[in-house]
Amino acid sequence: MIYFLTVNYYSTHLLTKLINSLPANQDIAYKVLVINNSPEDTDFNQIQSEYVQIIHAEENIGFGNACNLGIQYIFHQDKQAIIWIINPDAYLLKNFLAEVNIFFNSHSELSILGTIIYTPKGEVWFAGGRFIPRTGAILHEDLLTHIDKSYVTCDWVSGCSLIINLRKFSAAPLFDPAYFLYYEDFDFCRRYALQGHVIAVTKHFSAIHQPSSITNRNVYLKIKYSTYSYLITLEKYTNLAVQTIRFTRLIVYAIILIAAKPQVSLGKLDGVLMYLRRCLTKTH
Repeated sequence: MIYFLTVNYYSTHLLTKLINSLPANQDIAYKVLVINNSPEDTDFNQIQSEYVQIIHAEENIGFGNACNLGIQYIFHQDKQAIIWIINPDAYLLKNFLAEVNIFFNSHSELSILGTIIYTPKGEVWFAGGRFIPRTGAILHEDLLTHIDKSYVTCDWVSGCSLIINLRKFSAAPLFDPAYFLYYEDFDFCRRYALQGHVIAVTKHFSAIHQPSSITNRNVYLKIKYSTYSYLITLEKYTNLAVQTIRFTRLIVYAIILIAAKPQVSLGKLDGVLMYLRRCLTKTH
């Protein structure tokens, strides 16, 4: 069984486009599992159908934690399933269902697979990620354009369109609940890579993504949570020297932006304060 797992946060119109991009016939068994992070979204009920299942969170618990609800549910239903995590502001242009099963049968070594992601204009938005621990650089790199391989191993893939092969996991693979939004996909990939799992990206499957169509509704919160998550990530995967340099640079840049981009500046500074409160809580 293939499960498409997505998270709703006041995005019914986007989810409708995603669901309509999936095949109407069910020659290959699949379900759409939607975790609803916005209980007050009354328009959301219109997307329910015989192959769309909804799990309601009691409040907005963030992207990773919402995905965890879905992953745990699917793992208990079918430990051999393929989970395709996909953003509500993404959609498919082609029916990949039969190809997904064939791909993972042929490449059973893969645990986590990212797809190539395009913008609506057809430009490559994501095609693989690299990480340089000695500098703390988390990079988007186009690893796919000039190769003909079935896949390319990489350090991380985007949670916008990420496929999990449950057959490779003895327990449900989960996102770190410390992340509310942003960088949870990077951490997910790095944690399981360190356990010996193979992370890769392929151009055999693709998704169209409308970047930041949800998160740009509130720039301040977007920057706050991305800053907080970024600092957690540096703490987990770099050394103290790298953390100090990047932390200082971040604060200086936030101060410089106060006049020109106050929402961005305040978001960065509040993200820093949020991280410092976390550090104090851990210390005590």
